[in-house]
Amino acid sequence: MHLVIFINLNLILDIGNTRIKAALFDGQRFMENRIYNQPNDLLADELFLFQAQNILIGSVVDGLDHFYKSLSLIRPTLLFEANTPIPLTNCYQTVSSLGSDRLAASVGAYHLYPHSNVLVIDAGTCIKYNFTNSKNDYLGGGISPGIQMRFKALHHFTSKLPLIEIDSHDIDLIGVNTTQSILSGVVNGCVAEIDGLIHEYKTKFPDLVCILTGGDSEFLAKRLKNSIFTHQNLVLKGLNDILIYNLEKK
Repeated sequence: MHLVIFINLNLILDIGNTRIKAALFDGQRFMENRIYNQPNDLLADELFLFQAQNILIGSVVDGLDHFYKSLSLIRPTLLFEANTPIPLTNCYQTVSSLGSDRLAASVGAYHLYPHSNVLVIDAGTCIKYNFTNSKNDYLGGGISPGIQMRFKALHHFTSKLPLIEIDSHDIDLIGVNTTQSILSGVVNGCVAEIDGLIHEYKTKFPDLVCILTGGDSEFLAKRLKNSIFTHQNLVLKGLNDILIYNLEKK
């Protein structure tokens, strides 16, 4: 048995509202990914963590300074922030409030489709729409509640509606009971929203490239009327592209 040693692995962390997604890249090549519930779970996974030579963190969560410091003591660590150099022109008016995942997804799409009008739809906790034009200007987009957030909101803000789980089977337009009615309203509503917004963008940009990513991307893709590319790990890829970009600038 031969031991394969990688000498330039990047560890990429995408810290979201519900979990931590981690991936190892050998240059541009995706190697392995893992999911953690808490920062300490990652720190305890030393066999995975210590393979990396460089680390980049993209986070939409506050209050993790101690975790960042712990990582920086292990390997050179870059925290992706508003002033971190990227290969796009960021035209967002409130740069400091722009989620790292939104911008990273657009950077990942830029490397796949440079000099193109690209709409990235990230279907996770929230559904995030991110548009980059053919001049490689990131302009912004939109944010709406994701599928699970809609289920939870219906349950939380009413006294009788149950909390239900997503159903991977066919979902009828007309729900004949309360569970089916919630599924119809939430899932068909999300699909109609996405298809409608894609149509609006294509009206302005007929050559638009659309990419769907995020935890609910596979579920939603087969229900959309519009033709769309899927890329499950686009945010992680974009964060890795940002790390490489900054390492090359040194």
